[in-house]
Amino acid sequence: MAKDVPTGKPPGAIPAPNAAPYPATRHVYGPRTLASLLPPITRPAFKARSPASAQLMSDWPALVGPVTAAITSPRRFSGGTLTLAATGVVALELQHLAPQLIARINSALGRQVVERLRFVQDDSITGLADQEPRAPEPVPAMIPDLPDGPLHDALARLGGRIAAGRNRR
Repeated sequence: MAKDVPTGKPPGAIPAPNAAPYPATRHVYGPRTLASLLPPITRPAFKARSPASAQLMSDWPALVGPVTAAITSPRRFSGGTLTLAATGVVALELQHLAPQLIARINSALGRQVVERLRFVQDDSITGLADQEPRAPEPVPAMIPDLPDGPLHDALARLGGRIAAGRNRR
């Protein structure tokens, strides 16, 4: 027969039906680590938006580069699918470049986060298409006394710009 371990209760005592073996909340008085305090605070925020989603939205220009960031806008990230807003023409082009774009995003994040891209059309996105077209390059000025070379080319372009500026006034 096994020895009875003393529990501090009289032998044969029946435990209360709703008694928990330990208190429901444990109070720790004194210093606690920050890691033990953060989960109850961040859990509601991460339920609404995952950390990967927040990083995608905030670091978008750094992840895809300034040119792609100017013509696209991340809208939603859910279940491995990243929804991007772009104009119709840009969306079609990016659809063909989706594997490279996914690889670039995942390599910048350091882990496999994005699995698929979904494109939605949004013509309100400003980008390279909305920029004013550049003025045509002015015709270089003629410099007959100078031999051909880089100095000749630079001075000819400078003279052409000066002449074009005078014609605009």
